[in-house]
Amino acid sequence: MALTPRLWRARGLSFEIGARTLLMGVLNTTPDSFSDGGDFLAPASALAHARGMIADGADIVDVGGESTRPGAAFVGTEDEIARVVPVVEILAREPGAALSIDTYKAAVAKAALAAGAHIVNDVWGFQKDPDIARVAADVGAGAVLMHNRTHDDPAADMISEVIGFLSRSVEIALAAGVAEDRIALDPGVGFGKTHRQSMELIARLSDIAALGFPVLLGASRKRFVGQATGVAEPRERLYGTLAAHLAGIDAGAHIVRAHDIKPHRQALDMIDAIRSTRR
Repeated sequence: MALTPRLWRARGLSFEIGARTLLMGVLNTTPDSFSDGGDFLAPASALAHARGMIADGADIVDVGGESTRPGAAFVGTEDEIARVVPVVEILAREPGAALSIDTYKAAVAKAALAAGAHIVNDVWGFQKDPDIARVAADVGAGAVLMHNRTHDDPAADMISEVIGFLSRSVEIALAAGVAEDRIALDPGVGFGKTHRQSMELIARLSDIAALGFPVLLGASRKRFVGQATGVAEPRERLYGTLAAHLAGIDAGAHIVRAHDIKPHRQALDMIDAIRSTRR
């Protein structure tokens, strides 16, 4: 799909959407994330990993302090803030990528934004904590609004559900004062969806893009990639992940969220170069 470049803004930053696929690097400061839990729990290791991702070509570093994998333990607000804010504070003083806070809690978002984050990445699309949209709006932060559900339902019309859910999320964001050019949408592949539903969402990302906002795709190392490829170990799912992301870009994704930055940057640069010949 050839894309018309436009701007996505996030707290003083502007990203050209369409000409180049943006790459968001995953930084989990958690003990229990599904593929790298505990690896970057200490601030020093988290900072080293973030700097490595920036050097490898990440445009955005997405810092999260609570795992969103199924069955993960709830993390209290103060503990989550303690995990993410020291990392954000240091990275915000350094040149490099934009910073995103991966949280659905308004208090965590507020603390991370005060520390220098540019984007709020909410896995519940501003529908879990009613104050988070206002927190983002108050500082002009970018907002990534993701579809989520508590359990999968093979009978659900997932395309229609995702579009309806994200449309409500956009309404919440706009009502709180988040500008249209600061909103991006994420269909939430792998979150409360069957293997087939996640695949269908990737194939039909153009339906999500038709809502008029940049689309983020995060398939990195997820279970449905393992189901499709037969690879049980999440860390070994790079090739399947790359295939899912490249297919998603061709179907309408503008931003990719990934763990493995160097191979993704090279693959994204290649598909962007090919797609540029379609204009």
